[in-house]
This record gives sequence, structure tokens and C-alpha cells, in this order.
Amino acid sequence: MNQTPHDRMVAFEGSYLTPSLENAQVSDAMRVGVISCPPDTSMEAVARIMATNHVHAVVVLAGDASWGIVTDRDLLGVASTAADRLAGTCATTDPVMVKPSAPLQEAIELMEHQNTSHVLVGNPESHHPIGVLSSLDIAGIVAWGRG
Repeated sequence: MNQTPHDRMVAFEGSYLTPSLENAQVSDAMRVGVISCPPDTSMEAVARIMATNHVHAVVVLAGDASWGIVTDRDLLGVASTAADRLAGTCATTDPVMVKPSAPLQEAIELMEHQNTSHVLVGNPESHHPIGVLSSLDIAGIVAWGRG
């Protein structure tokens, strides 16, 4: 009998460290730390940063403040001219920011409303990001969260 990859998948249970979606906060799902670049970084270099670090978003920093975010979708839009384009001209310059203590469900609703797959996590008043929350991070909670 031939098995498909789906047939060989093992059913995993969630970790006791991963709360259910209903009980999760942003801090339970977010990636701590940000990978960043200055606004004058070429999109080709941003692509290298993404590929090297296996991330889908790079925070664009101007001085000590977050200035924007470049996602993989932004990169797709300029892929053929990436060497000639700058992160500062391709970034979303008013990125959505949530607090780590916010309920994850609220962040999901905000991401849906803003039509974005990535939000910065930090203090919205100081504009100092401490992490990033992505749709893939949320998928982990949906897949493995229990309790």
C-alpha cells in the first residue's frame, strides 16, 4: 500500500506552554527581536536579509524609531528592480503596532482590518519595536495551542 505524505503525518498535541487562541496574548505568539535595516538599504539587500534569516518582514529604522516595515509582499512588487529600489521607498511607513499584552484575538482582528500579515509589537507611544507578530506565528497558536 502506498502512503501519501498526508497519511504519514503524525497527529501532534499542543504544548502545555502554548495557550489556546482564546487565552493567548500577543506575547505568546510573537517573535522577540526585530531584524532591521536603514531606509537607504537596497531592496536587493533586504531580500538577502530575509533569505538569510528566514523571515518575511524587515523593520526599517530611522535613528532609534521604527519608521516602516518591508514585507515579502512588498519585495514581490519590486523584484525585477530590487537593486535600484530602496527600503525606505517600498516600506509601509505607518506600520501597525500592538502591545505584547494585547489579546491575540484583537491583534488578529486588527491585522484583518488593516489587510496585513505582519505587525510590530512594542510600545506605540515610543515607537520602539520589541518584536514582530506574523500570520505564521498565529498559525502556530491555532495549530498547537491548548488550554
